[in-house]
Amino acid sequence: MPSLLQQGFAACFFLVSAVAVWAEPQPEPNVPDNDTVSVLPLEDLRVFTKAFDHIRNSYIDEIDDRTLLEYAIRGMMEQLDPHSSFLDASTYDDLQVNTTGEFGGLGIEVGTEDGFIKVVSPIDDTPAARGGVEAGDLIIKLDETPVKGLTLDEAVEKMRGKKGTAITLTIVREGEEKPLEITLVRDTIKVRSVRAELEDEHYAYVRIAQFQVNTADDVRAAYAKLADGKNDIRGLVLDLRNNPGGVLQAAVETTDLFLSGGLVVYTEGRLPDSNVRYEANPGDMSNGMPIVVLINDGSASASEIVAGALQDQRRALVIGTRSFGKGSVQSVIPITNDRAVKLTTALYYTPNGRSIQAQGIEPDILVERVRVTAVRPRLSVKEADLSRHLKNTKGGDEVTAKDDVSETELHNQDSQLYEALNILKSLTLFKESQQKHGASQPVPAQLSSSQASAG
Repeated sequence: MPSLLQQGFAACFFLVSAVAVWAEPQPEPNVPDNDTVSVLPLEDLRVFTKAFDHIRNSYIDEIDDRTLLEYAIRGMMEQLDPHSSFLDASTYDDLQVNTTGEFGGLGIEVGTEDGFIKVVSPIDDTPAARGGVEAGDLIIKLDETPVKGLTLDEAVEKMRGKKGTAITLTIVREGEEKPLEITLVRDTIKVRSVRAELEDEHYAYVRIAQFQVNTADDVRAAYAKLADGKNDIRGLVLDLRNNPGGVLQAAVETTDLFLSGGLVVYTEGRLPDSNVRYEANPGDMSNGMPIVVLINDGSASASEIVAGALQDQRRALVIGTRSFGKGSVQSVIPITNDRAVKLTTALYYTPNGRSIQAQGIEPDILVERVRVTAVRPRLSVKEADLSRHLKNTKGGDEVTAKDDVSETELHNQDSQLYEALNILKSLTLFKESQQKHGASQPVPAQLSSSQASAG
């Protein structure tokens, strides 16, 4: 019996709208010698054929042999881990299309938990994100159909549909007393992989929504546009929050942009071809600029590779909350021209040998996303507000209490980004102080995890 095993590495997940995995079909596998091929147990095969025969002849509805055999394959895959699955003609086609980042549906990254569908993260600027779906939500009902008892593929299929049609998700959310009902209108999802802008005049903000084939090129172009000589860029925030992953090679290439060499990630599995090391090339496009990486519980797979590599290589500080913990590698193995299996074949490890599987990346600095209110009233009285106060003859413009409002508003809009910018400002000031006084100690942006946490 020919072996179905062949290698091809992609950090990947199911997308609600299309059951998309971001990988590409791989070449023919290295088939083991006959001496190493396991002999299938004859008695167990007899059990299978007897069960098959009874279903074919006695089940109330007549089912053709091809469909029954497909059910058997699906049954095997469903007993493995949540990321292994059988890809029929429709889902296999979706897989090959979705490396471009365009597909139809709601725009939710999902997995399973206790028989329910769990939201890993909504994708930026999609019906799910605009409708208020959040990472960690448990979907318990699709319209009037309970999710309990459905396979992930079946649930995903029900969430797919024509553009413009509506579906109501019943969601259980931590902190909410009652289930929430969120009605979403399906759309064609065109995921914009990279978005960049300037924050506080001197800090580049680069947001990666998911890793597509051209993501590294998009990041390079976006950064070059911000650092075109007109702007004095002093630090970079790399935002990987709610990034569900994508193409492994894109994650490696993106990490490579900020390293001058060294290990990015390596994989280990049962077959020799599963053991692969990915190294960075010389040349850091940011020239050692301080970097802060933002992650949360919606950061998974390929985004964890980037965060883990930059953290282990002491190239960036990672802040936010612990990531999702999807550290397995899936190989897409064609069975026929239009069918394949997606099989977990290896685990990936950070440069320091950490397995992310079911652990995630722990940030150097824990920062929850919160809303804050000022302890003191906004309308406080300062010296500058007093009648007949002395003028400052050497210090520039006087400041009143009204000028404090903007920073508090930023903190409320995105407290994690606010803290990231504060950290970058501190690193910049520290670096400038070192240069001014001729200090030779390493810049904090390159501290190890343990050093950063202790500080």
